[in-house]
Amino acid sequence: MVFVAPTAEQLGMYLGLTEVEGDRADLLLEQAVALAESVVKPLPDQATAVVLSVAGRAYVNPQQVAYETIGPMSVQRPSGSGGLYLTKADKAALKSLAGRGGAFTVDPTPATANPSPTWPVDDDYGPGQEYEPGWGWV
Repeated sequence: MVFVAPTAEQLGMYLGLTEVEGDRADLLLEQAVALAESVVKPLPDQATAVVLSVAGRAYVNPQQVAYETIGPMSVQRPSGSGGLYLTKADKAALKSLAGRGGAFTVDPTPATANPSPTWPVDDDYGPGQEYEPGWGWV
């Protein structure tokens, strides 16, 4: 499938808002898609969650306010919780969704490998000989 960018209405649902500023939401979603494409291009169709997260952070806290007090209520937000940016987790999620993350194994053994020894076998060493502790096979 092809990635379809989320709409302003979907951003409003994601944020739990009944109304959103359509033009502003569309701009933030476009920019969030552009940021996500700087990590993975083309975007996988499941990248909608990351795009909504990025745009949602910027929509609710555009000035990057860290601490705010209004009357008896005060709120402290984590540093860097506003503006439009990708977190380390966002980048990792995009790479994982695109199938470009995680561990993998590389087997350097050629397909024609044989389990038999390739070195000369020494008949004068090992079992069948006398073993002397501390000295080995003598």
